[in-house]
Amino acid sequence: MTHCYNFSNMGSMKPRAKNLILDLLLAMDGAPISAQDAIRACSLFGLTANNVRVSLARLAAENLIEGAGRASYRLGPAALQLAGEVATWRAAEQRMRPWNGDFVAVFTGDLGRSDRAALRRRKRALDMLGFAEFRRGLYLRPDNIEKDLSGVRQRLRNLGLEARASVFLANGWDEATQNTLAELWNTEQLNAHYRHLRGQLLDWLERCGELDPVEAARESFLLGGRAIRQVVFDPLLPAPFIDVAARHAFLAAVKRYDAAGRAIWQRVLDPSAVVSTPVLNPA
Repeated sequence: MTHCYNFSNMGSMKPRAKNLILDLLLAMDGAPISAQDAIRACSLFGLTANNVRVSLARLAAENLIEGAGRASYRLGPAALQLAGEVATWRAAEQRMRPWNGDFVAVFTGDLGRSDRAALRRRKRALDMLGFAEFRRGLYLRPDNIEKDLSGVRQRLRNLGLEARASVFLANGWDEATQNTLAELWNTEQLNAHYRHLRGQLLDWLERCGELDPVEAARESFLLGGRAIRQVVFDPLLPAPFIDVAARHAFLAAVKRYDAAGRAIWQRVLDPSAVVSTPVLNPA
């Protein structure tokens, strides 16, 4: 089981029942999970059955989950759109194409700023697609993802960007401006994250067979959350912005880790329950 939703930052902290339940449901790829399986999974992190039941009731009230038969639940309408986007993390590299030097631009300067929920959705959409603020209300990223501009525009809207936001191509920068664009992203930190997280994942894969299955499941959840969050929020920059080989090696390690996590959680829980390792909460 490997994280991929993480409805809130997890890091090395004990997950909240609400976040863990949502991650488990995302890992089910649309299949429901029983309340008993949710309780069993949450107990691995010291969460009580009462805590889980209260969280299930609250999630249902927020339309994040819905009933799917007797004491069973699946993702609800308020979570499905985002879940579908996050679940595509394994195909991150397939969404990329050669870069011709153009940038995708999003202008939000004429949009409202009083609706906090809309602001959160806007920021999440821009962050998840790797946009960085160039000027106040003007966000940029290299035009190297999705099939074309309309594909980028549609994904932004799926993730919560308002339809009134202007999305267009930008090019023809003067040399001085062109030289500053790469500084919009902390590329040195990105490259360091690729190498550091890959090392942690490979180290865990080397020793996970020696761990108690319950401890291995807990560790796979927490480390997997950090790794897949990196994938989901990775800006997918082209060369020469970042070390493409380091990113490719990191993504390959995450996929190996995810497969190992699935197997571990299948042994810990009922084989018909969870078949993936939860991930992260982009909210």
